[in-house]
Amino acid sequence: IFQVAAATGHTVVLVDQSEEILKKSTKGIEESLKRVTKKKFADKPEAGTEFIEKTLKNLTTSTDAVAVVHSTDLVIEAIVENQEIKNELFKTLDKFAPEHTIFASNTSSLQITQLANSTTRQDRFGGLHFFNPVPMMKLVEDTPGFIVNRLLVPYMLEAVRLFERGDASKEDIDVAMKLGAGYPMGPFELLDYVGLDTSKYIIDGWHALEPNNPLFAPSPLLNKLVEEKKLGKKTGEGFYKYK
Repeated sequence: IFQVAAATGHTVVLVDQSEEILKKSTKGIEESLKRVTKKKFADKPEAGTEFIEKTLKNLTTSTDAVAVVHSTDLVIEAIVENQEIKNELFKTLDKFAPEHTIFASNTSSLQITQLANSTTRQDRFGGLHFFNPVPMMKLVEDTPGFIVNRLLVPYMLEAVRLFERGDASKEDIDVAMKLGAGYPMGPFELLDYVGLDTSKYIIDGWHALEPNNPLFAPSPLLNKLVEEKKLGKKTGEGFYKYK
């Protein structure tokens, strides 16, 4: 989100919990920009270099959200998929943001109204869900219901249930969906890419709202992996191991 906003000429401040995380994020953005320019400016390397330089000039970082929000027109939140934590952040920022500032959440599962109600700006609060990796994906959802995840999360959880029952191995399930449905990633690969903690937060939230809906039944295996801090690619292990 940070990269795409900067690349389209917006002045952007990326806020995170530590300088270490911000350095890692900035490095990742620089690498991503190089990949983008290789395709976009294949015949014009000089234009590609200029594009990267202009984009990076639009970027700054900070660990102090309260200080940054004083001069911000749009806040896009993309933190952990947890209602209470998001509400606490928005409640704090609401006290310091200018009256005109619009708040948006990148949530893929939580109700926007419940998030907006933690602020005094319900008329300046919206959902803005980008799909990952943002520079490559064309879809942004800003309508209630979050169509993709409403279909995608139950699909991934059903794959886990197939595996839990011993109906098929996770490898065979992934291969079947790639070869049979044409998906670029199987459900277990996708869960590891998304983050098992994020997927658990989503299903837990939906289960709390609709406890009798079998599509939203929690998965013991998913819960176990999250307890063990095996959250997917970002921790080096989830359903699969990564170097």
